[in-house]
Amino acid sequence: MSTVKLTPMLEQYLSIKGEYPDCLLMYRMGDFYELFFEDAEVAARELQIALTSRDKNSDSPVPMCGVPHHAMTGYVSQLLEKGYKVAICDQVEDPRQAKGLVKREVTRVLTPGTVVDDINLQAKENNYLAALFWEPDERAGGLAWIEFSTGEWEGLFSRDEAQLWQWVEKIHPKELLLPDMKAPPRHLPELGIQITNYPHKPHFDLGAATQRVLEAQDVASLDALDVSDKPQLVRAMGAILSYLAQTQKQELGHLSSFRPVNLSRHLLIDEVTERNLEIFRRLDGRKGQGTLWHVLDRTTTPMGGRLLETRLRQPWVDMEPILANQEAVRFFFKEDILRESVRDALDDVYDLERLSTRIFLGRATPKDFLALRHSLTALPKLYRRLTADGLDEGAFTLEKPKALADILAAWDSLEDIRDLLLSALADTPPAVITEGGLFRAGYDPKLDELMELTEHGEGKLKELLEEEQQANALPRLKLGYNRVFGYYFELTRASDKVPDHFVRRQTLANAERYITPALKELEDKLLSASERRKDLEYRLFGELRETVAKAQTRFKSMASALASLDYWQALADAARRFEWTRPTLHTGLDITIQAGRHPAVEAVQGAANYIPSDLHLTGDTRLLLITGPNMAGKSTVLRQVAILSLLAQIGSYVPAAKAHLGLTDRIFSRVGASDNLAQGQSTFMVEMMETARILRQATKKSLVILDEIGRGTSTFDGLALAWAVVEELCGRGRKPDSKDQGGIRTLFATHYHELTQLEGKLQGLRNVNIAVKEWRGDIIFLRRLVPGPSDRSYGIEVARLAGVPAKVVQRAKDVLAGLEKKARDAKNFAPAPLPTCQTLLPGLPGKDAPAQEAPRQEHQLLVELKNLKLDRITPLEALNILGDWKSKWSGDTNTQGD
Repeated sequence: MSTVKLTPMLEQYLSIKGEYPDCLLMYRMGDFYELFFEDAEVAARELQIALTSRDKNSDSPVPMCGVPHHAMTGYVSQLLEKGYKVAICDQVEDPRQAKGLVKREVTRVLTPGTVVDDINLQAKENNYLAALFWEPDERAGGLAWIEFSTGEWEGLFSRDEAQLWQWVEKIHPKELLLPDMKAPPRHLPELGIQITNYPHKPHFDLGAATQRVLEAQDVASLDALDVSDKPQLVRAMGAILSYLAQTQKQELGHLSSFRPVNLSRHLLIDEVTERNLEIFRRLDGRKGQGTLWHVLDRTTTPMGGRLLETRLRQPWVDMEPILANQEAVRFFFKEDILRESVRDALDDVYDLERLSTRIFLGRATPKDFLALRHSLTALPKLYRRLTADGLDEGAFTLEKPKALADILAAWDSLEDIRDLLLSALADTPPAVITEGGLFRAGYDPKLDELMELTEHGEGKLKELLEEEQQANALPRLKLGYNRVFGYYFELTRASDKVPDHFVRRQTLANAERYITPALKELEDKLLSASERRKDLEYRLFGELRETVAKAQTRFKSMASALASLDYWQALADAARRFEWTRPTLHTGLDITIQAGRHPAVEAVQGAANYIPSDLHLTGDTRLLLITGPNMAGKSTVLRQVAILSLLAQIGSYVPAAKAHLGLTDRIFSRVGASDNLAQGQSTFMVEMMETARILRQATKKSLVILDEIGRGTSTFDGLALAWAVVEELCGRGRKPDSKDQGGIRTLFATHYHELTQLEGKLQGLRNVNIAVKEWRGDIIFLRRLVPGPSDRSYGIEVARLAGVPAKVVQRAKDVLAGLEKKARDAKNFAPAPLPTCQTLLPGLPGKDAPAQEAPRQEHQLLVELKNLKLDRITPLEALNILGDWKSKWSGDTNTQGD
């Protein structure tokens, strides 16, 4: 086996690579970043660039590939998107002054969660780096996440590990740091979350983490951050800071104050509900049309878009911030001329948050400074419009809301920074900061002299030539240049007397070539001016960056103000565009919706084709049992109510003629059925897990929407479970002879028509159905909720509409007629009282619903139910018991006895 003889350069490369074994090392050599050995093979394959080799003629050539330094960002972006980490190794000394091999070191490590360049980021989406720490002995944990490109970071403390993992899916970080002994759920990488196993010690160590947090936040105590009693959260925060220090190699002074999430202040929407409501993505995982975001996002700035995303994930639960934002939205809703004017002004504003971060970190390009200058130019115009001075039509029709007035009172147009950038930067600077051409004439006297030389050097030489011709009466004197002698004057041999200050440099057959002290001095200036100009502009650019970076706090303040303005006008613009109304909110439990619409469905179908529906969940009614055929619109109604509540609690108008909505603390949904094959879970298991979560966590102030509970198993198992869940939701917290109504606000869609018998037997339950009209053998979906149960399921008619062959449809009708005749001959269905969810799903909170009168004879199934020792079986054993019952009685049509 041959041995590779390493050059000093390759030895340096391998030494640095050894410190970053999990990264692709991009090694700066001249105008290229090179990769060697295995890194080169990986990069060439992933980037589809040529793989060559160093020392091609040797016995063991070294694989090599490279990318131009000015195009490095684009190539790195591709590698990050594919899940790689990239270490950038730069020259850290001037090659002109280096003795021997140029010194190099890694200046930063780029990872999916730490990027700041626009090419790696979605403008209106947060790009989170997160860290999770769970302490089993203490039964407590913390999850922290940071948007490094803006410096905003938050965290959550919880004593429920499942809740922490739910929030991981909810915030969807690009990268998640975990202690090396912590195994993540297997499906997280499939969601696009890159897992980084990070050594528990010292990075998650409490003492080291505390010190890092105190230093980064410049506080004396953790009390200032409200995390002193949350050590597990502090560990997660410390791990993030340690990771950033290792990857960024510089101070992190752009970080904002840490904000712990207070769950009691927000309407909680878990990741399942967020997915079921199709807030950001459709159920097929795609973005765009069909999502609430697609309808609602009328923001014009990246900051406004990210604020809208945050609000949709964390709506308020307190009336005060909801009404404050609702008033601001109302102002822009009423002031049409102002709103359009503000939209126009905001359209000239770039991403102030991310621009200021790149400037602070020294990652900004000249293009970033131009974007900043353009943005700052728009601020005075925006202020004038908001104060009515810029409106020809005169004053506003409404008084400014307090939230807007507060922003205007603290307004900072950053005119000093704008004026500095206007006087400093050229209108079309180069892409890189080392090539010169960055600054305007007049910005710096020394630079002006060098600019004059580099841009008008030929003119200077011509002027000198004309001076010599006139002063010495040499009209035939010429100016020339070659690489050996540089610039020279040339005279023919027939010329008159040569001036004394001419120094002969070369003799030709018919001419003599000379230099003069003035020509030599000018030549030296011209030849060095270009490099001197580049060096001076690079230094001036650094000074400019430092000056602008000092205003970062001001930038962040204005970015936050602009985000709020954009958020309000976007909600107002959507409300105007789609004809939404301002909802009335209250602290009670009643929900009344008149002519409500599902915003995403309406946007797809068109307003003319959408049929609004009314809904009343008022008084003693706490559960609406919704029946009706498939395709009639049950799922749309369910989602519609949840979405209206969500919109109302972010301060938005809602798609309804009128809406009277009681605030809700959580929205739960169990809509649709799908296997989770990645976790080895069947449709039924997923359904039961989500149902169990709802029944464990729902409160009196929650809103629950359930669609087709129990359909993932046999008919009788499913009916029993659905029945028990209905009883639990109706009876939760309800006390006999008490004014407290009890129950949880629920919309429950089902095909189990047997459940409709519960109206009048279970307090708080009311039947409604999606209206259907039969006309000459066809069915027409009226898409409206009407009182009472559906009289039939219309399944065969729906099958025919779906295109099932006529022969099969007719056979189904014949079979149905036979079954109906048999049913009429049998005794009426009279179900025995079914067990509550505490029986079927052990460990759930709540009390049994009021018992109903038992039949005279009990089926064996009920006998076995009564004999179960609930305190001695596990959930898995319970599921096995259900499986046994299914095999015993799934074909028994007499499950209720005589």
